[in-house]
Amino acid sequence: MMKRHCIAAFCSLLLIAADINAAPAKGKAAVKEDDGQRTVTVLSMSHRYDLNPHTASYTSEAQLLSGLYEGLFSYDPATLEPLNALCTSYKISRNKKRWTFTLRSDAKFSNGEAITAKSVRDSWLKLLATKDAPYASLLDSIEGARAYRTGSGKAEDVGIIVRNDTTLVVHLEEPAEHLPRILCHHAFCVLSKKQDAYSGPFMLKSYKDEKLEMVKNPYYYGAAQIRIPGVTIVQSDDLDENAYLFNTGKIDWISEANANAAKIINRDSVQVFAEFGTYFIFFKMQNKPWNSKEFREALLEAVPYDKLREGITVPASTLVYPLSGYPSVTGFEDYDADDAIALMNKARERAGLSYDERITITFGISENEFMKTLAEKLKAAWQPLGVDLVVETAPVYDYNARIPEWDADIFSYSWIGDFADPLAFLELFRSDSSLNVSNYNNAAFDDLLVQASRADSSEEHNALLAKAESMLLDDCMLIPVYHPVSMHFIDLTCIGGWQPNALDLHPYKYLYIKKPEPTTKNLVRFVK
Repeated sequence: MMKRHCIAAFCSLLLIAADINAAPAKGKAAVKEDDGQRTVTVLSMSHRYDLNPHTASYTSEAQLLSGLYEGLFSYDPATLEPLNALCTSYKISRNKKRWTFTLRSDAKFSNGEAITAKSVRDSWLKLLATKDAPYASLLDSIEGARAYRTGSGKAEDVGIIVRNDTTLVVHLEEPAEHLPRILCHHAFCVLSKKQDAYSGPFMLKSYKDEKLEMVKNPYYYGAAQIRIPGVTIVQSDDLDENAYLFNTGKIDWISEANANAAKIINRDSVQVFAEFGTYFIFFKMQNKPWNSKEFREALLEAVPYDKLREGITVPASTLVYPLSGYPSVTGFEDYDADDAIALMNKARERAGLSYDERITITFGISENEFMKTLAEKLKAAWQPLGVDLVVETAPVYDYNARIPEWDADIFSYSWIGDFADPLAFLELFRSDSSLNVSNYNNAAFDDLLVQASRADSSEEHNALLAKAESMLLDDCMLIPVYHPVSMHFIDLTCIGGWQPNALDLHPYKYLYIKKPEPTTKNLVRFVK
């Protein structure tokens, strides 16, 4: 998933992280002592939400959609392991290519319509048929899915079989041990053919004037366990005002670090944790000479990585965020200006370019100061190579959507893994992936991903993926910059069910209002 960053708040993260325990906690107003729950109010950055699960790609949208829709599985809020949702059980054939899912018999959409195995099949086929659906290729392991997705096959040939209302059989071309983790993602949720019908714990009441209201779905199979009546999301980019609203109890949770962190009174409400993600700059394989590895290698040898990552909380030298059990991969840390010039001269000679000819490289960036600073550092590093960096900009809200058609040479992504597996990053560069906007095409890399899906153990799976990542880095396709650190403002003495996790997803259905002791205790007890 891609993530929007509030740069001002990100830059203040070091100060807050260092001072997180320096100030005494100052509790918010005590929750009313009654037995009822109330709507939770969330504040986020100003942008238009994409409410289509098949095309939405930002973490903020994933957060929202987890409340409106659900699929066969959902995320455990703490461990991110798959939890049964619409699926009650499943079994896998001996050859690992046939999965049989049993669905809940009581599952319904918010309009009372039954959710059946056919609803799941129709939803997945619709995803495969949706143009530019970013996550559709994650179903390519299903027989006929890739052919149908790319227009060379028919829907009836896709290996998704409805046996009866509660039984769905899926036939795979290759084993996919990670399938349940993939199916937690909002792209694979179940959709109704009718408008304004939702499969998740909440349903949309209204969305206008930067305010979105969700209310509890009475037909949700787990409605009895949903404790809050709804969620209201308000949007604002006034960082000082946002801090004031939180301090005065008008907002329960500020997401995406969207407030002036220095003005948050209760430091215990500042939640900071590392994410399973990486911010990186990548090449798009469309224009000469940057579609040549030799030219890219010269550029990467000239990048002053220590300066590029200066002030970063968690610097990144590789693409995949280090996971337990994932082999160490040699990343980009060392550089040499003289070697870079020698590599560039060699690349020029082979391409028939003179040594003194200036070459232009275009960097497409979003309109923020952090990206402009990175561009200036790269420009200074590459000028001695005879390379002139030109910057083109796009608004933050429109940046990622423009990349596929943008005729620039390098771009940036802040990518959060969609499931706890290195494949969540490497899928970005698989040649047939719907997530591949770089146009990278390496058959050996693709084959390693296939081998990893067939692996009999997690150790073998991870070793093959680490080899694939090394191949990608050897091809000089990207410049890792940092691993994101997430920051939220939420008082966990007042709000329960919220857990920090590496995907930065916090399902609304687990939230509830706590009833803490009053902040100031009575010193004198009146005795009659």
